[in-house]
Amino acid sequence: MEIHQLRYFEAVADEGNFSRAAEKMHVAQPSLSQQIQKLEAEVGQPLFDRLPRAVLLTEAGKRFHEFAQRILSNVADAQKCIDEFKGQAVGKLVIGAIPTIAPYLLPRLLPRFQQRHPKAAVEVIEDVTESLARGLEDGEVDVALVSTCESREFLRQSLGEEALLVAVPMGHRLTRKERVAWRDLKHEHFLALHRAHCLSRQVEEFCSAHGLQPELSMRGAQLTTIVGMVEAGLGLSLVPQMMADCEANKGCRFLPFAGPVPTRELNIVRNPLRFHSKAAMAFTGMAVTCFGPQGNEPIQSLRPLTESNQRRNQT
Repeated sequence: MEIHQLRYFEAVADEGNFSRAAEKMHVAQPSLSQQIQKLEAEVGQPLFDRLPRAVLLTEAGKRFHEFAQRILSNVADAQKCIDEFKGQAVGKLVIGAIPTIAPYLLPRLLPRFQQRHPKAAVEVIEDVTESLARGLEDGEVDVALVSTCESREFLRQSLGEEALLVAVPMGHRLTRKERVAWRDLKHEHFLALHRAHCLSRQVEEFCSAHGLQPELSMRGAQLTTIVGMVEAGLGLSLVPQMMADCEANKGCRFLPFAGPVPTRELNIVRNPLRFHSKAAMAFTGMAVTCFGPQGNEPIQSLRPLTESNQRRNQT
């Protein structure tokens, strides 16, 4: 059994098609198919059901898939470990970030990181927290920028917390206010992200805690779409202040709360069971240095976690 056979097997399992798998691995399809057949002969079981329109894992293939993933992850970790002896942050660094953080923090972090560590090849995965957590567990993601993360197994370093603001269309009655009270939002239509986004669930919890059951006019996948709908007068929305700091929206205003102010946590997390390359540690350190509670370059919207919030994060 050879490593390249496992990589071919993984590609076929992911793509569900021999032709696409061969393209992904940059080999000819007959060569890839031959290696898969050799692998099946060695394990003594068919690993794929070759159907007319799809290629599916057999039961044996599903079992084998779990071990193949672990082996390939360990091989990747071993290569990273060897690269560390070169004394530089080298190799591939996969950074995950949720969509409500990625467009606002990464453009500030990545240019300086790549300037300091030019030999590190950076890949960014933008996805919801649940998917990034799976990537951390499987070794497909090295570090992730998230808000809340339910897993107690990950190492978590705080980047502080930020306020949420109310986005209201220009001309709305609330634009005459400097600050918004929760009672001002009664009877308003809301626009929100899909519930797969942790920000959507956080907003629902804040509204419920203040006796609000807003009528939803729309759920979207991107904050920019939500804000565009606010500009069109279709409703209000709660958005992170980092978005208000970065976006120039002429069709709406971002108003702070009079109190209690809703906030969300910002964290960078990694899997303690995975090898942490110098690149991963350097990126983590840079994020904490720049934007953490003791950071020297705080984003306007970020503030250190209060002592009570720090205790809450540790429970």
